[in-house]
Amino acid sequence: MAMGGRNDNRGTMAEINVTPLVDVMLVLLVIFMVTAPMMQQGVQVNLPKADTKAMNPAEETVVVTVDKNNKVFINKEETPAGELRSKLTSMFESRTKKEVFLKADAGVPYGEVVRIMADIKGAGIERLGMVTEPSPK
Repeated sequence: MAMGGRNDNRGTMAEINVTPLVDVMLVLLVIFMVTAPMMQQGVQVNLPKADTKAMNPAEETVVVTVDKNNKVFINKEETPAGELRSKLTSMFESRTKKEVFLKADAGVPYGEVVRIMADIKGAGIERLGMVTEPSPK
């Protein structure tokens, strides 16, 4: 019984099995497809339509939102209208870029929007951008 003469092919396997990699990638794709619509910042409002070019705000942009019930939000946090100026002042005292975007529901009275704009400007904000939706062609 000589074992040395046998041709044994039990060496290391040099193939890569890509099936688990494909499975993981498909699961990640599904997760990102489901969570991407939830990543929008702010409160849902019915924005007015306007003919302007699209703008991509920066990551640390502050968005003040006025919903159809005249509730005021800073990013996603509801803020009493009387405290808007003081909260914005404290938020921007250490920032060099003093920029705020205002989203107001189309049903909010014009006077209320102007009052909110005055509070924002009164807080020392240098640039105020109005957020709208593109009008249909």
